[in-house]
Amino acid sequence: MSEARIIPLHVDDEGHPQWRSGGQTNGHTNGHSNGHANGHTNGHARPAGADAGTDPGPAPEPATEATPPAWEEALTESLAFLRRRFSGDYAVDDFGFDADLTDNLLLPALRPLYQKWFRVETIGMRNVPDSGGALVVSNHSGTLPLDALMTAVALHDDHPAQRHLRMLGADFMFRLPVAGSLARKQGSTLACTPDAERLMSTGELVGVWPEGFKGVGKPFRDRYKLQRFGRGGFVSAALRTGVPIIPCSIVGAEETYPKIGDLKPLARLFGAPYFPVTPLFPLLGPLGLIPLPSKWYIEFGEPIYTDSIGAAEADDPMTVFNLTDQVRETIQHTLYRLLSQRRNAFLG
Repeated sequence: MSEARIIPLHVDDEGHPQWRSGGQTNGHTNGHSNGHANGHTNGHARPAGADAGTDPGPAPEPATEATPPAWEEALTESLAFLRRRFSGDYAVDDFGFDADLTDNLLLPALRPLYQKWFRVETIGMRNVPDSGGALVVSNHSGTLPLDALMTAVALHDDHPAQRHLRMLGADFMFRLPVAGSLARKQGSTLACTPDAERLMSTGELVGVWPEGFKGVGKPFRDRYKLQRFGRGGFVSAALRTGVPIIPCSIVGAEETYPKIGDLKPLARLFGAPYFPVTPLFPLLGPLGLIPLPSKWYIEFGEPIYTDSIGAAEADDPMTVFNLTDQVRETIQHTLYRLLSQRRNAFLG
């Protein structure tokens, strides 16, 4: 019987020739042995006439597409962002929070300060829940409220769930022409109990700085000494919504703009709580607004759970006072501990 004739058909997807038998005899006798063709070695077809003892070698790797360069991806994302802005394909909540603008414009603008200038290190990020309402309570300092902005970047970039911090601010901030509008778009709202309760009850992560202007505008000689925490309105809001309170301690912000004086006549002229004098401002004019490159640490402490206390205690002045004092003392002791471990304000 004549030997079966091998006829090439076509090339497969990987560039190998595929073969078929021109005839079959006795259930593939002489064409197959033990379920494999004699013309196949290690799973690869071999044309007739090839040396049976020759190893054809591994099959060539399939071609893979080259990864596009980083600039190309950034350009694509930027164009997609602009397309959404012009077409109106983005959402804004009742408080004016624009997540699309925050993630693609505001946070990237702050990121160089966070990563390169202040070299922020976060501690205890596991204490911030991945979901659900919570209240972050922090010390306030630095003459300008950069500490609030850096905390927002930390909770988005360093937290596994990339949470947005809904900051509570003074009404003065929202009266500023450009900064007030951007603050609204970043998720900030007025520091009042109804707004705080509404945000936390819907599962938002809320941030509050109870020292207010007394903290951020205190003189450099009083650095890292917590000011009074007010009447504890943030504690009442947490009790009513049953969310945990997370103490937050920030070291490094005090050295960005060391406040050595206050020009009160100019402060009254501009309607500001203070007009700071620092070693570089107003002596160097606009250059004096560049913050000093201090090394920052942001530590999130163990949560203080309020659901076990009960919402009814929100109207008890003694309960509110004790819980407020507990949060304040926790932050103050953490600041002292971080300061004792720091060797240098600028090198860490």
